[in-house]
Amino acid sequence: MDVHLRDLRYFVAVAEELHFTRAAERLFVSQPALSKQIRVLERQLGFPLFERTPGGARLTPQGSALLPTAREMLQLWGTGLDAARQAAPSGTLVIGMQTSVGRNLQRETLRRFRERMPGWTVSLRLVSWDDPSGGLADGSSDVAFVWLPTPEGLAVRVLVRERRFAALPEGHPLACRAEIDIDDLRDEPFISLPAASGPLRDFWLGLDVRDGAVVGAEAASADEVLEAVTSGLGVVLLAEGNAALYSRPGVVCRPVTGLPPAELAIAWRSTDHRPAVTAFLASLPALPVSDTDATVTDVDPG
Repeated sequence: MDVHLRDLRYFVAVAEELHFTRAAERLFVSQPALSKQIRVLERQLGFPLFERTPGGARLTPQGSALLPTAREMLQLWGTGLDAARQAAPSGTLVIGMQTSVGRNLQRETLRRFRERMPGWTVSLRLVSWDDPSGGLADGSSDVAFVWLPTPEGLAVRVLVRERRFAALPEGHPLACRAEIDIDDLRDEPFISLPAASGPLRDFWLGLDVRDGAVVGAEAASADEVLEAVTSGLGVVLLAEGNAALYSRPGVVCRPVTGLPPAELAIAWRSTDHRPAVTAFLASLPALPVSDTDATVTDVDPG
């Protein structure tokens, strides 16, 4: 019987939280998707792992017996993967990103990285918005430019803080304003990220400062978002820098008041201490950010 590491990771998260919603938030997946995957795993195994209760879940005897082995397998895989990565004197560093980064971040960083690691090449990988880890969760990226919030288990360093803007179709009643308050958008349909993006979806719906939002459509890429806006399906929040990067005819962008800023960060697995990853982090430009940044690994910024 073949069981994926992802399934073990899901099982362990639910076993530790004993609550499907909290485990889904921890994993950055939707609660229905997590419940479905656990049911698929239980069918594969031929026995239940959890008893669903009104307050959450509890392990069955079979689940309790399996949990130590699942934890050990995940730990062994992580240890082996780190060892294999450390053994590589050259290779390719995969940089995940969900949109164009811009902001003069990439060119100088890549130049300095190549000076530090001459045997290494770089691959830029566009990751779907339904993976808020930028490919770090499944190991398909080594580092990633991401928008916060991110899943657990990732170390992040904030690179840029920007105001959030609203993109509206040209001719929208609010488009004539110099700025828009978030309360003025409460009845507007929004273009949202895929449900699988979890808390990141909520952030770009403005749910960090309000209780709900009307969703007019979902979009999985920047082009889909802007096409939906020009088609009149809704409005969307985006970072100030992206308002400039993705400007197009028929779309008007205005700053939104009443919202905390968006944060663009570099993220990496907190257990990944390979020289190539450390060199890339050290190659990033030193930008003025506040003391609240979460940085797990200290690197020389020079």
